[in-house]
Amino acid sequence: MKIVIAGAGDIGFHLAKLLSAEKQDIILIDTNQEVLDYAQSHLDVMTIRGDSASLEVLRRAEIAKANLFLGVTTSEKNNIFSAILAKKMGAGQTIARVNNPEFLAEEEKNNFAELGIDSLISPLQLAAKEIYRLIKQERVTDIFDFEDGKISLVGLTLDDHSNFLNRTIRDVFPVAANGNGNANVCKPIAILRGNQTFLPHETTFLRQNDHLYFITKKHQIDGVVNMAGKEKRKIRNVMIIGGGNMALSTAELLEDEYNVTIVEKDKEACKDLIERLHHSLVIQGDFTNFELLKEEGLSSMDVFIALTGNTETNILSSLVAKNCGVGKTIAQVENIEYTHISQNIGIDTLINKKLIAANNIFRYVRKGHVEAITSLHGVDAEVIEFLVTKSNRLTKKPLRDLHLPESALVAGVIRGDESMLVDEEFQLQIGDKVIIFTLPEAIGKVEKLFH
Repeated sequence: MKIVIAGAGDIGFHLAKLLSAEKQDIILIDTNQEVLDYAQSHLDVMTIRGDSASLEVLRRAEIAKANLFLGVTTSEKNNIFSAILAKKMGAGQTIARVNNPEFLAEEEKNNFAELGIDSLISPLQLAAKEIYRLIKQERVTDIFDFEDGKISLVGLTLDDHSNFLNRTIRDVFPVAANGNGNANVCKPIAILRGNQTFLPHETTFLRQNDHLYFITKKHQIDGVVNMAGKEKRKIRNVMIIGGGNMALSTAELLEDEYNVTIVEKDKEACKDLIERLHHSLVIQGDFTNFELLKEEGLSSMDVFIALTGNTETNILSSLVAKNCGVGKTIAQVENIEYTHISQNIGIDTLINKKLIAANNIFRYVRKGHVEAITSLHGVDAEVIEFLVTKSNRLTKKPLRDLHLPESALVAGVIRGDESMLVDEEFQLQIGDKVIIFTLPEAIGKVEKLFH
């Protein structure tokens, strides 16, 4: 697939890195020669220096042959205009990165489609919504809903009080197939143990500090988490440190349901927050001063969210919050490598906007009819929702005879309004939406199967 990426900053570079590793034909455009030189020396990509909103630059990138154009510069206007030009010049699909939430309204989709933009993404909004979901399900560290919650992917850490410790998967989740291929109400799909990710088997023992991922129906999440021995807490008070756009987007989602306190250093940023928020308490103060955070009620908080621009500050402050008895901590990190250490160091969830944006974009890259795609914090794997569009061996044989790679499994199936956690006797039909968990080495084979 030929993909043109405008913007070699954090998101553009990360996407180029992921896509070039999959042998995609990548052209990276940026006005900064230094970042292009860095990309060219580290990635297998072609680079072009120039403005992506320039007709001449897009022609040099052979935009007419591009399957996909991604406008992910830091300039919203540039991304929108570049995507419009790219579409008019023959690009297959176009995606533009934006920050203005007005552009993301459902009623605006047709307007942008008429202009030539197939999809708009906002890393800020995507990350804020993920934080909101994590707070709504405060006992879990990861949650992703497929088809508006018909099936949910959930992650939780097994602490020293967990009822699952030193028991096998079969003991904890006995299979209860009912003759038509449906399995029980919860299906474990992966375990992160240290830095190793593996698919669990019936005889796999669960250990302290394991991070367990499972698929279930949304209304059954609480039941499974109760089984694990996770105590439910009432969330009332939320503290956010950092007053940038990410904090604003998050507070806007939270303030009508929770008591939100925001601590920010900059006086002008505080004024802006006060003007744009309605129910949140904004405090001007040095969020690196942990004594100040304690004076402002840190120990009475149910959730602590660190959204400053400094990764180390976010991590350290979250650890201080944990030490003060805060039940749930969420920290924003810029370095993707940090996402592998959250459970090991005691922070519940590390958020990375680049990864979240990449997940949203990757469904346009994957072969086959991809409905949704996500990755898990710290886990080198993907969860992909494929649509079965035609009758072939997928629909003619039970799952056991499809010969999926050992490092991939069918986590669940959505058929119309019905969601099913399936066993190996299940047989797919046209129109089924199939949720697959796959480690990196199996992605190509899985794509081929559903292509």
